[in-house]
Amino acid sequence: MKKNFHPGISSNFIKINSNFKVHYLESKPKNNKNLIALLLHGFPELSFSWRKIMPLLSEQGFRVIAPDQRGYGKTKGGSSDFDTDLKQYNLFNLTTDIIAFLKKLNISKVNLLVGHDAGSIISGTAALIRPDIFQSVVMMSAPYTGIPIINLQKLSDPIHRDLKNLKTPRKHYQWYYSSKTANKDMHLKTKKRLHEFLRCYFHTKSADWKYNSPKKLKSWTAKELSKLPEYYVMKLEDTMVDSVIKYKPEKKEYERWLNDDELGFYTETFFKTGFQASLNWYRCMTSSSMNNDLQIFEGKVIEVPSMFISGEKDWGMYQKPGALEEMKKNVCKNFYGIKIVKNAGHWVQQEQPKTVFELLNNFYKSQKNN
Repeated sequence: MKKNFHPGISSNFIKINSNFKVHYLESKPKNNKNLIALLLHGFPELSFSWRKIMPLLSEQGFRVIAPDQRGYGKTKGGSSDFDTDLKQYNLFNLTTDIIAFLKKLNISKVNLLVGHDAGSIISGTAALIRPDIFQSVVMMSAPYTGIPIINLQKLSDPIHRDLKNLKTPRKHYQWYYSSKTANKDMHLKTKKRLHEFLRCYFHTKSADWKYNSPKKLKSWTAKELSKLPEYYVMKLEDTMVDSVIKYKPEKKEYERWLNDDELGFYTETFFKTGFQASLNWYRCMTSSSMNNDLQIFEGKVIEVPSMFISGEKDWGMYQKPGALEEMKKNVCKNFYGIKIVKNAGHWVQQEQPKTVFELLNNFYKSQKNN
C-alpha cells in the first residue's frame, strides 16, 4: 500500500511502556521551523486518514505526526475483547496516551492539534486540560462540549424507549456500537464483503450520497432524532451493515477521494484487528460513569485558540442538538469560528484535503498575527 503514501511520509513505531507500542505516520519539513502538528483520527479511521493533509502541512514547516490511537491499526495495546476493563478507553486514559506518546518523542509543545470525529473529542479534552502543551486546537465533524457532567436525569434517559416506540422503531448507533453484537455484525467473514460494507459506510457519510442534507435538530427527542440518517439512528432490527449496504454507490464518485486501493488499506487493517477495540471507545462514551475521572476539570474551558471544521453534507455537527452552540458559546474561550467546507461530508479531510489544509494553515497564521 506504499503507493498510497506521499514519499515524504514515513511509518514508525515507538514503545510507550511494556504494554503499549504506538504506530504513527510522520512527515518532516524540509525547512524545520520547530513547528509540530499532531493529527488524531476518528472511527473507523486510522493515521492513514491524514495522508493527504500531512505533506501540505510539512510544506509550511510543520513536523506532522499522526498516530494510530489505542485500539486502532498497528498500535499494540488496549484489549480487543468485549469483556475487558473499559477504563483503558475512557477520555482520561486516551488523552493520557497522547501526552505519554509526545513525551517519548521528546515533544513538549504542539503548535497545532487537530482531531476528527472521535479524535475531535480527544483533541478538545487534551487542549482543555493541558494548554501548556497544546497551543491551539481544531476540532472536526464532532463538536466538543467540554467535560462530561454527571446528570442524574440523563441516567434514566427515556430516549431509547421513545425511539423504540416510533411508528418505525429505531435505535441510536452509539448504543448499538456499545452492544456485544456490533463487532460480530461488522467483522465480516471475507475481505470482499468487509470491503463492500466499508465502501457503503464511507459513501453514505460522504458528500457523494445524495440523501445527506443536514439541518439543526430542535431537541434530544425521538421525533427529532428520527430525522437523522439510518447510519446514526438505525432501524431497530438492523445491524450497521444492514443500514448502509443497501446504498452501494452506483457511480464511482469516490475515486476522487477514496479509491478502491485506498479503501483496501482500511479493509486489510480492520480484517486483521476487528472493530471491538475501537468500539470500546463508544462503550465509554455511552457509559454514565466511565468518564468520571475528568470531573476534577469540571468548569474549565478551552483557553487556547480553537476552531471547528465540518463538511456541509456532514450530519455529525448536528447529531447532538445544541452541541455546536455549546462549544461556541461556553467551551471555547478564544474561538476562531465554525468553518463549513463545500462538497464534503463527514470525511472532510479526505474529501477536500486542500480546502481543509488552507483552513488549518490560515488558522495558525492568524494566531501569529494577533
